[in-house]
Amino acid sequence: MTGSVGDEREPRGRLTALLTGAAADATRAAGGLAGGVYLRSSTSGTLRLAVLTGLPGPLFRPWWRVHVDRPFPVAEAHRLGVPVVLANATETMRRHPQLAAGLPFPFGCLCVPVVSGTHAYGVVTVLRPPVDDATRIAAEVERLTLLADELGAALERLEGEGKAVVWDAEPHCVRPPATGPAPARVGHFTWDPATDTVRADEDAHALLGLDRGAFPRTLDALARTVTPAGALEVPTLLREAAAGRPPPLPVPVCTEHGMPRLLTLWSPDRSRPPSAVSVSGFLVDPSPGGLGDAAADLLPQGVFCVDRLGLVVYANPRAAHLLGVPPRDLLGRSLWDAVPWLNQLACEDHLRAALLTCEPAHFHVRRPPSDEPYEGDWLSFAVHPGPDRLTCTVVPAHRVPDGSGGGPAEEEPASDTAAPVYRPIVLAIALTEAVTARQVSEVVMRELLPAFGGNRLAIYLLQERHLYLAWESGFPKGFLTPFEGVALDARLPGVETLTTGRPLFFDSMRQLAAAYPGIPLDAKEGTRAFLPLIASGRPVGSCILGFDRPRSFGAEERTVLTALAGLIAHALEKAQRYDTEAALARGLQQALLPRRLSAHPCVETAGRYLPGTEGMEVGGDWYDVVEAGDGLALVIGDVQGHGVQAAATMGQLRSAVRAFALGDRPPEEVMAGTNHLLIDLDPGQFASCCYVRLDPARGVARAVRAGHPPPLLRSPGGRTRVVDLPGGVVLGVDPRAHYPVTELRLEPGAILALYTDGLVERPGRDIDDGITALRLALARTGEPGVRRLAEVADRLTAVARQATDRPDDIALLLAARHGDADATDLARGASRDLP
Repeated sequence: MTGSVGDEREPRGRLTALLTGAAADATRAAGGLAGGVYLRSSTSGTLRLAVLTGLPGPLFRPWWRVHVDRPFPVAEAHRLGVPVVLANATETMRRHPQLAAGLPFPFGCLCVPVVSGTHAYGVVTVLRPPVDDATRIAAEVERLTLLADELGAALERLEGEGKAVVWDAEPHCVRPPATGPAPARVGHFTWDPATDTVRADEDAHALLGLDRGAFPRTLDALARTVTPAGALEVPTLLREAAAGRPPPLPVPVCTEHGMPRLLTLWSPDRSRPPSAVSVSGFLVDPSPGGLGDAAADLLPQGVFCVDRLGLVVYANPRAAHLLGVPPRDLLGRSLWDAVPWLNQLACEDHLRAALLTCEPAHFHVRRPPSDEPYEGDWLSFAVHPGPDRLTCTVVPAHRVPDGSGGGPAEEEPASDTAAPVYRPIVLAIALTEAVTARQVSEVVMRELLPAFGGNRLAIYLLQERHLYLAWESGFPKGFLTPFEGVALDARLPGVETLTTGRPLFFDSMRQLAAAYPGIPLDAKEGTRAFLPLIASGRPVGSCILGFDRPRSFGAEERTVLTALAGLIAHALEKAQRYDTEAALARGLQQALLPRRLSAHPCVETAGRYLPGTEGMEVGGDWYDVVEAGDGLALVIGDVQGHGVQAAATMGQLRSAVRAFALGDRPPEEVMAGTNHLLIDLDPGQFASCCYVRLDPARGVARAVRAGHPPPLLRSPGGRTRVVDLPGGVVLGVDPRAHYPVTELRLEPGAILALYTDGLVERPGRDIDDGITALRLALARTGEPGVRRLAEVADRLTAVARQATDRPDDIALLLAARHGDADATDLARGASRDLP
């Protein structure tokens, strides 16, 4: 696991230990109900939840991964490098509606970036009770900031030792820091490391099967009261706890008589040295009656308890019967593993709300078909949150808990709240930011699949009465190939859901095979949903959702998924219009760029232009090479903004610069004249520009720039530097602006690189870091196999060219000076290389 850095003394790894301690401290410091640490991952632009405390991992699955450019508080804190404080639900809805829609209940959220120097590692986040005014939690924010700074310094030290400070695994889930002793009916003991003294209560004696007064008084003696395997583990666990690193989960041990017990250790005060603290230990009997009142075993309704990690710590016989799971298979297991059919939206939403608001919740869940005789298909759940666990009661939906009787239940009881209704809101908000078919598909995969527990997605689009695959994820390689381009008369569920307009749900692969004999199956187990994508009455395509785990689709879920399919269809219809209009816009942009670059026998040039992918309007980046007397003028510029106005301004500036250059005006006059022209035109826009007049014979270049990124110069030996080029303000702002000229020398074999900020600037990152990365990339282009300047240009733009999301246009202009021996080859056309 990338998120665990091994260490002999700490099997869980130093990185995991650091993050676990930070999450616990942050939750305690901010008075939180849940907290965690997001860490950067090996996937560029993605943060992953590394540690989660106070919530079961499955309940937070939709937020395990967050892209740094998304409108979420965690991403904003990381991107901007400042704390994000959302005091209450109103503030959350105003600033981050997607988060408010995903967690539609009152809570506060604190997010603090984890940084050290120029290194941004991630974010510490805490979910806490709401307050009406953010100033009331200023002290908590300050404490959280100090903790984040300490964590950042520790991570920098770890990275300095050569350890990878990234996280690519699922989150490490831990219990929140204890605020006092464990619940009643458990055995309690303490160990003082300074004196090696162990003290215990009577319940601890009984749970270990010892006579009263016979409890061991030292750590080694305590270890001998459990099985040999436990005797080796228990001393290590207590010493780790004394150092502030208690085990995150209850540790199963057995007494010497073979009785199973759960050992939980309470973290001491970490502000004191390990030699001055005592460790509190708790022994729990996981069998029925070991936790809670034994009278609950006799109640007519089912009662079970779940801790804050989602583990079942108690279940009476009635609960086990209604859930259809033997008690031995319930205790100590995750609720979702033990009872997989509870992995439903309504159940997860209500449990999450109970844990984060401490308010009771009530809902209904439909039980899957079974040979076991039950009283009805529906169960009614009531959840009562406590500080350390949830107590849940469960009864058949036509019964009431007090046994007073009641009329028969409706055929399909409705949930007490429309919890899943906000799912379309979450997806709708995210879809408003997607403009291409690929971005729409990415939103569906990111927002829809995790919300419903799916792991496979395929989206087909309709073209000329055939369905073509637009996106796939999770299916075996090549499985969907035979379905590419199928006609609308094919008898396939993906086709029929579109032609009939009805969604198709299959609770098992066996059911799917029975409905469509001979259809290829990608798995033996699981469920599938086929959704029609219809917008404004027009067929757009079909969407396939796959689930590996068994599940059934209730009436509410079917309604929600059908509504979501309509939203997806409208977004895809809009994306198709965008693709058409974007193609026209890019054609216009290409027409405004030079068809050929002026040539010189001793100079090789290469230009590259990449349009932005966000928005369908043309941009204002341009480059040009112009004959200037007996030399060449190299120019690159960037007009602020996008759209027709930016393109028009770009065309006017390009023409003006060409006119000045053809007259071989000095560089400072070219820049000053262009500046006055833009001010006179008054388009309401400004532009940056860099102009270089090169004398190829002598290798002397005179350069000037106006608010533009500085050029890069690579010497024949490979040394590459940022040219120290003092510049003036951007064009179109100050009519009295002065543009100083700097003289450079280009030796034969040297390469001069001019570029626009789209190549080096990324949201949330310093542009200097991007310029440094480009400088290093240019330095590496001297490797064997790179012979022409065109290959250098391709290498420098390769990453940007492959990126699916480019927020800005990119322009690059390279010029290399060669000796007389190369002049013949260059004159044959190498100087005219364009994309």
